[in-house]
Amino acid sequence: MTPNGTVTPPSSPWTDVGGTDGGTTYEVDNTYTALQVDQIIMEVGARLTEMKFSVTTKLSEMTLANLNTALNNIATVATNSGYSTMDINVGSSASQPTYAALIIDGWAPMLSTGAPALRRVIVRKVLSQVKATLAFDKKTQQSIDCTFQAYFVSSSIAPVHIADQTS
Repeated sequence: MTPNGTVTPPSSPWTDVGGTDGGTTYEVDNTYTALQVDQIIMEVGARLTEMKFSVTTKLSEMTLANLNTALNNIATVATNSGYSTMDINVGSSASQPTYAALIIDGWAPMLSTGAPALRRVIVRKVLSQVKATLAFDKKTQQSIDCTFQAYFVSSSIAPVHIADQTS
């Protein structure tokens, strides 16, 4: 599925964000606009006029690095002796986000042998639409809720690539 095989993600610059809670959802939302002519009362067809791709997940590992990922890397994270810090940039440069790419590994339909098969989804250009809430109580499992919106890459590079293991 990749030069590194079906299980191992490609090397750098990919970063494992750790565990998730509730899975990961990849969604495609297409909008078709009807085509009409005056002489016929029924629509004669439709044209695809809008396409949105998004990935939604809850990051369960409450690290500053994951929070920074959810904030599209606008913060500065520093590791010191015995502690780490994060400063969130709200200056003019924060309006120019850093796009990221995602790799999502999950299950594909079973192989002809009956063995489980893998599916890898690569979303090449995303920004997180995060609403980060850090709740501190004894009963709530912490998570960072993220929805990553995909964006156009180029006419020669598809924004999403999906590969299923077949053998």
